[in-house]
Amino acid sequence: MLKISLANQQFDVEVSSEKDNTALVNGSPKTLDLVKIGENQWHILYNNKSYNAALVSFNKAEKTVIIKINGREYPMEVKDKFDLILDQMGLGSANAKKAGDLKAPMPGLVLDIKFGVGDSVKKGDTLLVLEAMKMENSIKSPSDGTVKKIAVEKGQAVEKGALLIAFE
Repeated sequence: MLKISLANQQFDVEVSSEKDNTALVNGSPKTLDLVKIGENQWHILYNNKSYNAALVSFNKAEKTVIIKINGREYPMEVKDKFDLILDQMGLGSANAKKAGDLKAPMPGLVLDIKFGVGDSVKKGDTLLVLEAMKMENSIKSPSDGTVKKIAVEKGQAVEKGALLIAFE
């Protein structure tokens, strides 16, 4: 399962069979006549229309792709099932690109807070310690940034997805 974001639209894509070029797009089956014509280039027939497609760029870290179809470029964000799970936990690539809100990846008890409002943090710095199922979990900064708000206190119980820290 892939989630593709393109021009404010989202598509759930599940490749059914690479042999016969079929896929489910938002639950609807689609079949393409797809022929590779060069390095990162394909010719596509779909609904009796012809398309030339090329992969312009692929950024694995940012989960972005730019494809060119009939001379027009389309930037897309592509996430697989693992990226979607990480996003649900507040640990996804969106947090890695820029500091925003850091949310609790699991329910637990805040044991320690390592930084204060206005402090600068670097990617990978331990921001707080969260106890869950009798284990201490160091919650690390997803990127460089400045702490804008600390939404929890030492000793506070939090639910999964609760706001922990907001960044500028």
